Amino acid sequence: MLAEFKQFLFRGNIVDLAVAVVIGTAFVAVVNAFVADILTPIIAAVGGNPDFSALSFHVNGSVFLYGTFLNALITFVSVAAAVFFLVVKPVTAMTARTAPAPGEPVTRECPECLSVIPAAARRCSHCTAESAPAS
Repeated sequence: MLAEFKQFLFRGNIVDLAVAVVIGTAFVAVVNAFVADILTPIIAAVGGNPDFSALSFHVNGSVFLYGTFLNALITFVSVAAAVFFLVVKPVTAMTARTAPAPGEPVTRECPECLSVIPAAARRCSHCTAESAPAS
């Protein structure tokens, strides 16, 4: 039973997931620090107030703290913008450079079994026949 548990722990998916969680947690800390230390002071310099949590209005004795909502909204938009411009756009640009040319085929048929295989494959994953990569 202990050997099975060890095999379970060292399975590729579990280790990959653990690494992703650790990297994701570190990335959250970096993005939050960027928003809190860089973007929020810029907003404060433009708007004059970095903290809106004290803003509220009253209706029939009820207090509506819309300032905390504004803080959360500004934080969300700032984090989304930071992730988009600092992660999504660069990764998209990087993958666009490695993508095949528009006219270049991505897949082809195996000459033996006629199943669809990647164009760069040297062996068919269905019938295991060897074939030269498409050029």
